Amino acid sequence: MDNQSPPPYAALTPDCVLDALDSVGLPCDGRLLALNSYENRVYQVYREDAPPLVAKFYRPGRWSDEAIREEHAFVAVLAEREIPVVPALRCGDGDSLHEFGGYRFAVYPRCPGRAPELEDPESLRWIGRFIGRIHAVGAIAPFAARPRLDVATFGEEPRDYLLANGFIPPDLADAYGAVIAMALAGARQAFARAGGVATLRLHGDCHAGNVLWDAEGPHFVDFDDSRMGPAVQDLWMLLSGERAAMQIQLGHVLAGYEDFHEFDDRELHLLEALRTLRLIHYSAWLARRWNDPAFPAAFPWFNTQRYWQDRILELKEQVALMDEPPLVPA
Repeated sequence: MDNQSPPPYAALTPDCVLDALDSVGLPCDGRLLALNSYENRVYQVYREDAPPLVAKFYRPGRWSDEAIREEHAFVAVLAEREIPVVPALRCGDGDSLHEFGGYRFAVYPRCPGRAPELEDPESLRWIGRFIGRIHAVGAIAPFAARPRLDVATFGEEPRDYLLANGFIPPDLADAYGAVIAMALAGARQAFARAGGVATLRLHGDCHAGNVLWDAEGPHFVDFDDSRMGPAVQDLWMLLSGERAAMQIQLGHVLAGYEDFHEFDDRELHLLEALRTLRLIHYSAWLARRWNDPAFPAAFPWFNTQRYWQDRILELKEQVALMDEPPLVPA
């Protein structure tokens, strides 16, 4: 594990943030509010006689410039089609991606909202309709610079990182290695059962925290994890509870979704496989960020003996769930 490199945001001081905004012609009045983000650093910035803005400073080394611009272009097209998303502003030299003090950043209009009421059937159908519209655009052309979500990128590579960098306690290494092997085998089998399902440009991280509700309904934020993958990736994180409850929720989401984009029912074989891959990827995400002081402070339970014991039990449960028949909408 590499904890020797300097913290990635050590030089991102409040003065640096303000000077960066000033460099693109958006002077601020000195007030900053750090928003809840760990992968990147995101600030609400205040201006005199103008609405607040949101400035997002990208984690160094994560995405190439081409990948960031590809995300910006995708979201801009969605906005042009009146889909409720929040595109990066073109400012300064007219670009959406800027650089200052060694950090790349983008600026967005502030679009606040509350969490969606996912227990409300109409809210689920409404969200489903907009995801269907996003996917109808996402299916037009593929990403060129952004990765694909599959067993290799979200399962095998994260597993290899965890095992190679000494995160698993020695007394749990055999048990973890065995259960993650079973989990990845189950995920591969699920993809095989689904067959050759299509992939498209996704939101990629479409959980309730990235869907904000205002007086006009839902809008979608934070396409930072946008990538190529199966459509169900943007649907399954909206489901929760017991199996019967998730089937009802899925029925409402798909009722709205299929107003705008056809859903391939074979993708339902992937639901628990994608959940499994997300769990594996999440552990490796925490491990890769452990030299960022924000992470030990925010996730003190990570990399403890109890944490890895819980992950072993969690993956065993996922192995069993992947062997069950897929969810069907009710």
